[in-house]
Amino acid sequence: MATLQEKDRRFLWHPYTQMQDYAQRDLLLIDRAEGILLFDQQGKRYFDTISSWWCIVHGHSHPTITEKIRAQLTRLDQVLLAGTSHEGAILLAEQLVRLAPANLSRVFYSDNGSTACEIAIKMSLQYWRQVGQPDRCQLVGIERGYHGDTIGAMSLGGVPEFHGPFARLLFPSHRLPSPYCYRCPVGLEQEACDCQCLQTLAELLAGQGGQIAALIIEPLIQAAGGMIVYPARHLQKLAALTREYGVHLIFDEVATGFGRTGTMFALEQAGVAPDFLCLSKGLTAGMLPMAVTLTSEEVFQAFYADYAAGKTFFHGHTFSGNPLAAAAALGSLQVFNEEQTLAGLPAKISHLQARMRRFADLPWVGDLRQLGMISAMELVKDKETKAPYDFHERVGWPIYLAGLELGLLLRPLGNVIYLWLPLSVTLAEIDEITERAWQVLSNPRNIAGW
Repeated sequence: MATLQEKDRRFLWHPYTQMQDYAQRDLLLIDRAEGILLFDQQGKRYFDTISSWWCIVHGHSHPTITEKIRAQLTRLDQVLLAGTSHEGAILLAEQLVRLAPANLSRVFYSDNGSTACEIAIKMSLQYWRQVGQPDRCQLVGIERGYHGDTIGAMSLGGVPEFHGPFARLLFPSHRLPSPYCYRCPVGLEQEACDCQCLQTLAELLAGQGGQIAALIIEPLIQAAGGMIVYPARHLQKLAALTREYGVHLIFDEVATGFGRTGTMFALEQAGVAPDFLCLSKGLTAGMLPMAVTLTSEEVFQAFYADYAAGKTFFHGHTFSGNPLAAAAALGSLQVFNEEQTLAGLPAKISHLQARMRRFADLPWVGDLRQLGMISAMELVKDKETKAPYDFHERVGWPIYLAGLELGLLLRPLGNVIYLWLPLSVTLAEIDEITERAWQVLSNPRNIAGW
C-alpha cells in the first residue's frame, strides 16, 4: 500500500514549491498542532516560526475559537450573503468598524487577501465612474509590493520573480520606488533620509493626478517583497500627497493586521486613515479562510441607487461572510479582549528584538530588520558592498533544511530569513526559537559561499 508521502508525490501540487525538490526527499508531513508547535507523524515537534504563512495569531487550536466554531456548526454552516444575512456577519462587521479608523464604516466580505485587494481596486474604479470622473482609471503600486496572485493584484504588485509567465496578462500601472532603506532607491544613507524617494509620486501626481484612481501599499512593511521595513513618516507623506490630489488610498493589511506590528493595525503607528482597508490572514486567527474590504460611507453611497441605475457592485463569492469563518473571527477578537493580547506585546517585542541583535554581527547578515513580532535578516555575499545573492541561488534552501533538523519551520524569502511569530509566543519560547535560529544562521556550512 502506498504511503502518504508517495500519494502526496503522485497527487498533490503544492503552492510556491518546486516539486522536484521532493522527488527523492520526503516533505514535512504535519500530523497535529498545539500552541505554536507543529508535530509530524513521528511526534517530532517544530516551532511554527512563520505562523503558517502569517495567519496564526493566538496559537493553533485555541479553545475559545474552536468552541465558537463548534457552536456555530450546530446552528448554521453556510448561507449566501446576497439577499440574506446572518448574525455572525453582522456582529463581526460591527466590531471591525469599531476597530478601524473612524472614516471606514462599511464592510464587504470575501475569502482571501488577493480578493480583498482586488475588491478595493474595483470599488475605486467604479466609484470614480459613478461620481462623474471616468478619467480616473489609472492605478499606482510600489516596487517590491505584493497584494496577491490574482491578475489584478499582480498587476499592482512589484515582485518580478512572481510575474514572468503572466506578464502579458497584467494591465499597465504606475510603479513607485520601494522605500527600501537598506538599498535606498535614491542612493542616500538612512541618516540623510527625508523620504526623497517619494519625489517620484509627487511628480506623477503633479502631472497626472486627475487620471489616477487609487494607490495601494502595505503599511510599514513590504512582506512578501523581502520583509522591507520602512518608517512611518514615509506613509504619512505618501498619504498627504494622495489626499492633496484626491487619489484613493488602499492599505493592504492582509499580512500586518491583527497585532503583527505591535498595534491592531499597522496604520495606527502612522496615524493615517485610508479609503480602503484590506484584511485577511489573522482575521480568523488562521482558523478558516475569510477576508474583508472596509471602505467609507462616501464610497458606499456612490453605489446606493435604484437597481436599474446600474450602480450595483457586481462582485461576490460563494463563501462571502461564511458563518463558520465569522464565528472564528469573532472568537479571535474575543481572545484579543479577554487575554489582553495587545497589552502583552511590548514586552515580547522588546525581548525578541534584544535576542535578535547578535545576528546583525554575522558576516553574511547585511541588514537586520525588525517590526513588532517580525524579525528579518537579509543575507549578502559581501557586507561592505551589500552584494546580493541572486534569487535563483536559493541561499535559503540549506537554511530551511537545517532549520527542520533543529525543529524550526522556517520558510526563507530568497535571501531573506525571517521570524513571523504568533502573538501567543512566550518569552521562554522566544529564547528557544532564537537560540535554535542562531545555531542555524551562525554555522557557515549552512550559508552559500562561506
